[in-house]
Amino acid sequence: MIQEKTNIVSDKITTKNTPIIEIKDLHKAFGDNEVLKGVNLFVNKGENLVVLGKSGSGKSIAIKCIVGLVIPDKGEINVFDTDITKIDTIELNEIRVRIGFLFQNAALYDSMSVRENLGFTLKRHVKDISEQELEAQIVDVLESVGLAEAIDKMPSELSGGMRKRVGLARTLILKPEIVLYDEPTTGLDTITSREISELILELQKKNKTSSIIITHDMACAKHTGDRVVILKEGVIHAEGSYETLEKSDDEWVRSFFI
Repeated sequence: MIQEKTNIVSDKITTKNTPIIEIKDLHKAFGDNEVLKGVNLFVNKGENLVVLGKSGSGKSIAIKCIVGLVIPDKGEINVFDTDITKIDTIELNEIRVRIGFLFQNAALYDSMSVRENLGFTLKRHVKDISEQELEAQIVDVLESVGLAEAIDKMPSELSGGMRKRVGLARTLILKPEIVLYDEPTTGLDTITSREISELILELQKKNKTSSIIITHDMACAKHTGDRVVILKEGVIHAEGSYETLEKSDDEWVRSFFI
């Protein structure tokens, strides 16, 4: 396995070296299709880790394992110093509340307004919240993604970029310590993609979040990633900074940056 070590390293990597996520020897197969064949990776506290790989390489499967949406066949997944493969549903749900997951399509409820989408999520996890506090938190999180004016709109009235922002707001309303982004800029134009990438950085700085960013968008990878890993044939094939991997001696690795 190639390990492209980082020469130019951000302060986050050098000063915050306690992994908040650590995956060891992760395996997952669907029938005869072995997708993950021993993935090992970690995310430091306060770090944005970008995961690259060809379509079907298992990127999304790996992060779904972190929140228990997919059950691995083998391996350890330590989140907040707890191996989630060895805990019951109650304990897993307690950890899930601390993790935000932004799906590719934002996964909004089409029959609910933006306000109702966010309120439904908050009321499910925060008991006995007053209507006044509920409204205040909804407005606050929408302002953080620049969409306060869309509070009464329906998802069908929103552009792709706006839907993505609302999906991010719904993720953030529970104040997660970890955010998992699955193709956050897919289907967006260049300007909107840049805005979403800027938001990811702003939220990392403001909320001190740790993130895994699955993407095919190299501009997003370069802009948001403190560190990059590349999946190939079910394992981590290369790791390092964007700048280091871009100049790799491995032609296959360099092909991502052309």
